[in-house]
Amino acid sequence: MPARTGRQFIDGLKDQSREVWIGGERVNDVAAHPAFRNIIRSIAALYDLQHDPATRDEMTYVSPASGERVGLSFLTPRTRDDLVRVRRMMKHWADYSGGMMGRSPDYLNRAIMAFAAAADYCGQIDPRFADNVRSYYALARERDLCLTHTLINPQANRSEGPSAQADPYLAAGIVKETGDGVLIRGARMLATLPVADEIMVFPSTLLRGTEEDRPYAFAFAIPCSTRGLKFICRETFDPGGSTFDHPLASRFEEMDAVVIFEDVLVPWERVFLLRDVERCNKAFSATGAVAHMAHQVVTKNLAKTEFILGVASLIVDAIAIEQFQHVQGKIAEIIYYLESMRAFLRASEADAAADRWGVMTPAWPPLDAARNLFTGMYPKMIEILQLLGASGMMARPTKADVEGPMRQVVEKYYQAARANAVDRIKLFRLAWDVALSSFGSRQVIYERFFFGDPVRMQMATFGSYDRQPYMQRVRAFLAREDAADVEQPPVRVRASE
Repeated sequence: MPARTGRQFIDGLKDQSREVWIGGERVNDVAAHPAFRNIIRSIAALYDLQHDPATRDEMTYVSPASGERVGLSFLTPRTRDDLVRVRRMMKHWADYSGGMMGRSPDYLNRAIMAFAAAADYCGQIDPRFADNVRSYYALARERDLCLTHTLINPQANRSEGPSAQADPYLAAGIVKETGDGVLIRGARMLATLPVADEIMVFPSTLLRGTEEDRPYAFAFAIPCSTRGLKFICRETFDPGGSTFDHPLASRFEEMDAVVIFEDVLVPWERVFLLRDVERCNKAFSATGAVAHMAHQVVTKNLAKTEFILGVASLIVDAIAIEQFQHVQGKIAEIIYYLESMRAFLRASEADAAADRWGVMTPAWPPLDAARNLFTGMYPKMIEILQLLGASGMMARPTKADVEGPMRQVVEKYYQAARANAVDRIKLFRLAWDVALSSFGSRQVIYERFFFGDPVRMQMATFGSYDRQPYMQRVRAFLAREDAADVEQPPVRVRASE
């Protein structure tokens, strides 16, 4: 199957039986269930963009294996122009949701591409693993799979690693190895988008294991329909209303789930790393996967910041508050965030270089700076929206009010300086969904912890960033003696002078 259509994605879900639980009940058909059907439709719309004549050439490329057109987010970049092509493709998808879909398929497509290009890294202990990851990448590309992933262990005793928990199978760990594969028991969090086709179970990008954690060190990918695999979802933030009342939650509620492995058999051909703590600890950086994933994330963040700027600016225009100095300052602040994200993204591409695997990899420092700064930028932008909208965030009738017996009253009293009542209500309901609804609140915590604990991320930057050239430059400055500072012999002046 080449690049999929939305209909093919939905049909694939209907053909796949999986064990998803929400609200104490098992979901028989995720494509029809109210907690999942709207996000499934939104993902389907992304796939349809691959076939839209207006975007097809920017969304797909010709597969080197099949000769069919496949999703461009699977492209292995060899040049800087390739990185730009991929970014433009990812921006199309990010713009569709205003950056509100953090787990659109391109995110993990970039990861599995990088792991496959660096497959020899996975195969240093067992050559089978290198072949496995290459084969899996080809499968994902040619079938246009939608992937989710899980990287971290449950929050039980966070002062100890997985091997020191009260229950050895609280965190997902290896039970035994058989002739058919590896048996896994325990739990992982947090699998966003449990309606994906398959799940990548990989090491953390941030937390490091010890030798005692060898039973918990692995990387593999399996279908979400695998026997013994269960997804326990939180309550939905999609209230089941119209797009008028809940414009974001009714479209882009991705859902988050804890994944339970009840003696799940992972076939050997799906194993990429096993009991290899050292390689698991370095997997994302050594393969370049984290850079390509961050390239997608910063592209998404750019789209999200543009969207917030648009919403904030429409509020300012609608209620005519642009003359106030503090309002101009707030909008300017969002503009600074936007241009920072754009600059970081461009810098990562301009300074890209081929890695040891021959893959053109975006420069890491600007991406690392962008992803870390955004954890603070996004909550600040949400606060700005709240301050600009003020009490207007509360004065937001529903579609039923707008179309009901009180329509004329609503049209009179909810108008704005530059917008009729209906347009003003729609705008402020959107702002509410961004900044104050359960959906919007989830977006804030999601961005705060997108790559992990911000403090640990800062510690990682501190430990890995090469500051020596700048320290040496200052040392040289302090040691420098300028000509004017060199002691000169005293000048003798004659009395007649």
